[in-house]
Amino acid sequence: MPFSKILIFFCAILLLAGAARAQTPAILAGGVLNGASNDKSGQPVAPGSLVSIYGNNLASASQSASSIPLPTSLSSVSVTFNNIQCPLTAVLHGDSYDQINAQVPWELLPVTAPGTANVDVVVISNGVSSAPFSAQVVAAAPGIFTFQFGVGQAVAYGNSDYAIAAPTNSGLPYNSHPAKIGDPAGLVILATGLGAVDNVPPDGDIPPSGVSARTLATPTVLVGGVPAQVLFSGLISYVGVYQINIVLAPNTPPGSTVPLQISMNGITTRGDVTIAVTQ
Repeated sequence: MPFSKILIFFCAILLLAGAARAQTPAILAGGVLNGASNDKSGQPVAPGSLVSIYGNNLASASQSASSIPLPTSLSSVSVTFNNIQCPLTAVLHGDSYDQINAQVPWELLPVTAPGTANVDVVVISNGVSSAPFSAQVVAAAPGIFTFQFGVGQAVAYGNSDYAIAAPTNSGLPYNSHPAKIGDPAGLVILATGLGAVDNVPPDGDIPPSGVSARTLATPTVLVGGVPAQVLFSGLISYVGVYQINIVLAPNTPPGSTVPLQISMNGITTRGDVTIAVTQ
């Protein structure tokens, strides 16, 4: 047999062996979660939002995106929602499970109107596809970013000095002090899942500088159960992240762990996210 044919033969054997070693990725039950709240109560996710996907054999190595627009493949991993490729922020390979952080494609917005749609989520890892995972997608499904993976201290800061609305000297790697009731400069909350904006950017991208990206619906923000005044709600300069600017109402209860919640599209965020408030 000529050498060239022998080489082709052995290359084919190596390719087949590699395919045999490739393991089938599998998404865990309930494994598609809001990327901010990580709410495991069965809350659906929303187009344009950041999500975390958990499962087995999803990735053989970890990699994070390093540029915007976000890529649709990292470490030989890609994800589709109803056959639409998702932008990825990171794929993480772990000992117990793997995690993929992605953006739900904006193209699913018409699918969700006016209610809930079940869409097929598929992970492709090293050329092998998972079984379709049925995820619920709705027009808006809010989640608040925190410093503790969905619970505890919210990523919320003063609009005048950027101090986190936490107790003074709280141990965070940022300056912190309680948010002041009635402060006209307001408080900024970072969230995801607030739905459509007046100028939807391309998947994996951010609004161009100077272009409005306000949410079409205004969320209700509750601080200690008291509605705050919402000054702004819209996308900022990171993919899938929304900013809500609020002013705390006069009857807001003070305290070091006052519950902070967002209500939108009939969905209210979890009750164990907090900020510090003072008179």
